[in-house]
Amino acid sequence: MKAVAVMFPSREVRVLDVPEPRLHSPTQVKVRTLEVGVCGTDQDILKGHHGAAPKGVDHLILGHECLGEVMEVGAHVQGLKPGDLVVPRVRRPCPHAHCPACSHGHPDFCVTGDYTERGIQGAHGFCAEHFVEDAAYLHKADDSLRGVAVLAEPLTIAEKGLRELSHIQSRLPWKLNPGKALVLGAGPVAQLGAMALMRAGFDVTVYSRSPKPNEKAAASEAVGAPYISSKEVTVEALKKQLGGVGIIYEATGASKVAFDSLQVLEENGVLIFTGVPGREEPLELQGDQVLGQLVLGNRVMFGTVNASDSDFREALEDLARFRAKWPGRLEALITQRHPPSEFAKVVEAKGGIKHVISFQEHAR
Repeated sequence: MKAVAVMFPSREVRVLDVPEPRLHSPTQVKVRTLEVGVCGTDQDILKGHHGAAPKGVDHLILGHECLGEVMEVGAHVQGLKPGDLVVPRVRRPCPHAHCPACSHGHPDFCVTGDYTERGIQGAHGFCAEHFVEDAAYLHKADDSLRGVAVLAEPLTIAEKGLRELSHIQSRLPWKLNPGKALVLGAGPVAQLGAMALMRAGFDVTVYSRSPKPNEKAAASEAVGAPYISSKEVTVEALKKQLGGVGIIYEATGASKVAFDSLQVLEENGVLIFTGVPGREEPLELQGDQVLGQLVLGNRVMFGTVNASDSDFREALEDLARFRAKWPGRLEALITQRHPPSEFAKVVEAKGGIKHVISFQEHAR
């Protein structure tokens, strides 16, 4: 079968002929890949910032954002049957009994760093015609989500962030109104994060680089989130315009923008980091000022990566809610579907919002 892989150590992308996977356990499921989303993590893997092949192998099959269709189920699998749509989780727990997070079913909080991630770290991904996975790591998607369920994995970033935010905000029992939220960036993670925050009741503004008109601005404003360009409105001016926000959801990976935004965060506010810096941009911080903002304003900053079982379930439920609330807007986030042979080109694509590899539209 065909699979898209990155070779080591060259980091060259190739379409390989690899053996067809087979079930080796009664709890496993064989899945036909329908779509794989391409994101900044894939770009970082090709640039050498992240990524490792499975032990003893010179390549890593890429792809961690996936929608597939069940082909075959093991004898002990319940709740899934051939024809069902599924979305797989990405991270697998580390093997260490002393890791409290993995031992309690939360490898997204692994403390050893010895986890594996399909398509990223030490385990082949889903950018192949077929893959085999244990049923415990598969989430059934309603057939009505066939055109958008590939967005579930990037949405889980927001779901986990909101889950952690809920715990933090429980320190403010008098705060009944969610209030204002600022989303930094306008890519897929930012757009989905804006939708999730709006679903949770926040008044959301998107703050990104490119001036209007542009496709990302149109997408955010189509769901009711005003778009402001950082090239036209400084952070200082933004603070005057918005009057402070309770939540900042960072989805840029740009360190300077993220820390500059602290001045917009009101007392008791929370800054959620989701972007992994990749620009190696210089950053000058007024340390005393930042520390003072955090301490004197009871502000909180936290980072979030990967997601748990509950976040994937919530993401699929939210996709259905988003489609009902904003018809056609999720579909509009997917700029184009490409054949597997174009993976390397897609990673470098500059335009649009979300690019997807389709194994069905471009089947042989």
